[in-house]
Amino acid sequence: MSDLSLADLVRNAAERWPERVAWTFDALGRELTFAEVDRRSDAFAALLAEHGVTATDRVAVMLDNRPEFPLAWLGATKLGAAVVPVNIRYQDYDAAHVLAHSGARVVLTTAQHAELLARIRSSTSLQHVLDVDAIPIPDAPAPKCAAPVPETVANIQYTSGTTGAPKGCVLPHRYWTSLAAGLVEGFPRIGAQDTILTAQPFHYVDPQWNTALGLASGARLVVLDRFHPTTFWSKVREHEVTWLYCLGLMPKLLLDMPPSPHDRDHRVRAISASAIPADLHAALEKRWGVPWFEAFGMTETGSDIRMTPEDHDDTVGTGCLGRAIAGREVAILGDSGEPVPRGTTGELAIRGVGLMHGYFRDAEATDRAFRSGWFHTGDLARMDDRGRVYYAGRTKDMIRRSGENITAGEVERVLQLHPAVDIAAVLPEPDELRGEEVHAVLVLRDETCTPEDLAAFCGEQLAYFKVPRYWTFRTAVPLTPSERVSKAALRTELAQDRSPKYDRKTQQWT
Repeated sequence: MSDLSLADLVRNAAERWPERVAWTFDALGRELTFAEVDRRSDAFAALLAEHGVTATDRVAVMLDNRPEFPLAWLGATKLGAAVVPVNIRYQDYDAAHVLAHSGARVVLTTAQHAELLARIRSSTSLQHVLDVDAIPIPDAPAPKCAAPVPETVANIQYTSGTTGAPKGCVLPHRYWTSLAAGLVEGFPRIGAQDTILTAQPFHYVDPQWNTALGLASGARLVVLDRFHPTTFWSKVREHEVTWLYCLGLMPKLLLDMPPSPHDRDHRVRAISASAIPADLHAALEKRWGVPWFEAFGMTETGSDIRMTPEDHDDTVGTGCLGRAIAGREVAILGDSGEPVPRGTTGELAIRGVGLMHGYFRDAEATDRAFRSGWFHTGDLARMDDRGRVYYAGRTKDMIRRSGENITAGEVERVLQLHPAVDIAAVLPEPDELRGEEVHAVLVLRDETCTPEDLAAFCGEQLAYFKVPRYWTFRTAVPLTPSERVSKAALRTELAQDRSPKYDRKTQQWT
């Protein structure tokens, strides 16, 4: 199956299960069969071809959770083109970067994003802005063209890197088909008898690989508009979901909901999740009566490490990620790049089939990430004598807020655009609910500028979740010999001198 393309998955599913429901979009009350997915993705391929899209082109998609997103994705890949998913919460700065850097000439969107796209269009390569609610979608077969192969690029998927603006991960068809194959041929062995569910936005990889998984297995995919902890389990019961994946704050927010006599009234046989809170793991399983299985993956690499029933029972609450899946090798490397002894903490490195080809238009970052033949994750981990991996932290200059990766360098770059800012440093601030919040430490040129002024400026350029909550103003910050902010020294100074910081949530200095 990993030797197939996404187009192969669509065609095969339409032939095997033509009248079976493939997708249920809960909030919209819309369903499509596998045959309709094939036919309507053909129509999107025809639409894009009418606007000049051919193989190797990039097509941007800026849409909510609605069928047109995966239809456009599959349609573009049938042409051999690559899709550039655009976060619907992006604003001028981050949206312009993704569209300009990708070189996308066509974007599929709705009127909701028209004003933003009009403001930034001159700084991009966009030639066509297609409103899927207004433009007629031709009921036509996909144009005849060279069939995509597993190594054809399917996505330029932008993700926060360790520094600077988001990087574009070049993801081939094999990335998606091998990821799906691993979940069909290995645990949790998804099949046509299953109903799977996603609650993440489609511009992230999770709903996309869920889509590929449904096509590969015949399982029905239920798509929620977004994650609502108050109604999540009622939707799971309503749609008779048998397996789902969640991440970030979702487990904690679900556990915070009042217990219900219906908590165990469901058909879920397994839950896969990333970063299950170790201290809540047992409580999650006890409450809903279903095992939760840890999983590790990255936008760059797909699915890499998974917990299975073989190791589950004696690792609940330990933070164990599981073992490398079939087709993956995992190593724990020291500073010299050599493997460290079992039980020793080092950098988690990965190699295998179906990883990204590299970072788009960034050979230096690609070479750095894949040095010595391994993909260096920037995460710290250790491995026990049985080959099980345990997460131990990260080396990246990144903030993880409510499951969102926020690159400190990107926020710093936006802050430096403000005329009142001389120096900007962005740090993670621990938070019980969000995991981490964004904390901006600034040296100002204009001391009349307020945190609210700066937050408003950031809000015009960045997605809301990237806008700092905490603000600290200083007359100076420690610098390295190369005149960069020494964040290690800055953290020490902040801890020692207790510099006052402004909290936008409480609107108070503390």
